[in-house]
Amino acid sequence: MTAVALTQGEAFARIRLLRSANIGPISYAQLLGRFGTAVAAVEALPDLASRGARRDYRPAPSERIEREIAAARKAGARYVFHDSADYPRLLGELESAPPIITVRGDMALATKPCVALVGARNASAAAVKLARDLSRDLADGGFTVVSGLARGIDGACHEGALHAGGGATIGVIASGIDVAYPPQHADLQERIAREALLIAEEAPGTEPRGSHFPKRNRIIAGLAAGTLVVEAAPKSGSLITARLAGEAGREVMAIPGSPLEARSQGCNQLIREGAVLVQSAADVIELLSAFDGSPVSSFREPAASIDWSFVEETESEPAAVTDLLTTAPVAVDELIRQSGASAGAVQMALLELEIAGNLVRHAGGRVSLTR
Repeated sequence: MTAVALTQGEAFARIRLLRSANIGPISYAQLLGRFGTAVAAVEALPDLASRGARRDYRPAPSERIEREIAAARKAGARYVFHDSADYPRLLGELESAPPIITVRGDMALATKPCVALVGARNASAAAVKLARDLSRDLADGGFTVVSGLARGIDGACHEGALHAGGGATIGVIASGIDVAYPPQHADLQERIAREALLIAEEAPGTEPRGSHFPKRNRIIAGLAAGTLVVEAAPKSGSLITARLAGEAGREVMAIPGSPLEARSQGCNQLIREGAVLVQSAADVIELLSAFDGSPVSSFREPAASIDWSFVEETESEPAAVTDLLTTAPVAVDELIRQSGASAGAVQMALLELEIAGNLVRHAGGRVSLTR
C-alpha cells in the first residue's frame, strides 16, 4: 500500500464522508475510487442519494466532525487512514477493512506478528488462568496479543501480555476511543492505551451497541495471522471472530475441552470443522512462525467477492437493477449477468441505492433491498 500525504481539508472530508448516513467501508472505497477525493465525494452525496430515491439526504454536518476531532484530541488519540504508512498491513487486506481508525499508543505493535485470543465472558477459572499464561508466553515469544477488552478471557489475555513486560497487546473496542467498556475494565483500557495500543473504529464519544461488536470482531481477526479461541459456547461471539478469521484466510485455532462442559462446546465444534487443535503457546508459535499466507487449518468460510473494476468506468450511467432486487440477498455478479449492463453501471446503481438507505450489503459480495 502506498502511503498518501493528506491535506487537512481532505482528511476532514474523509472523516465526514465515513460519518455520513449509509456509508460503510465498501461504499467509502467506491466513492473515493469514483470521485478521486473525499471532498468531491461528499459534494456528490445528495445527488447520488436522489438518484436512489431519497431527496432529503445531507452529509454529516461539519460541526459534528469538528466536535469529534476535538474529542479525539482531548483523549490523546489520533486518526489513521486506510492509506497511511502505519495502517496495519494485515488489517488492510480485508475487503471490509475500516477506512479510518482512531488509536492511542504504539502502532509499531501492529507491525509485529500478531495473534488474536478470544473467548467467553463468563469463563471458567481454569480457562482464565490458561488465557493469561498463554498470552504471557506468546508475548515473551515475540507476538503481539490482540483481543477485545471484554470480561473473562479477553481481559485475562491483555493482562497476561502486559505482565510479560513489553506491553505487547492490542485492545480493540466497540465504543469510541474515549469510552471505557465494560466499566470495570476502565483502568485496564487506560493502561493498554498508555503502555501498548488501543484501537477504535467508532467515532469518539460513541457508546457501544450490539451492532458494534461484530464490527470490532472483524478488526481483531483482521489484525492477526491467526485467531485462537480459548473457551466458548456454541453461539458465542468468539466463534464469529473465528469465522471472520477463516474468511480472511487466516489460521483458526482452538483449545479443546470436555464435551460435558458447555463452555468448551464452541471450541470443540471449531476443531471438528477444521480449526487447528492447540494446547500450548509453543503450538501457536510453531504454527504462526511458519505462516506464509497458506493456513494449515481447513476451517473456511466463503470469502467476499467485490468487482472494483467499475472505478475505472467513470462515465458509466447507473443500470436499472431495482426490479431485479428483493429483500433476499443476491450476488452482485448475478445482477451484472441478468441486467446485461456493465459492472460499473451496476455498481453505481447499487451505490446510489445504498446511500439512499434502500440497499443492504451482505457477506460474500451479496446485496438486497432494505426491509
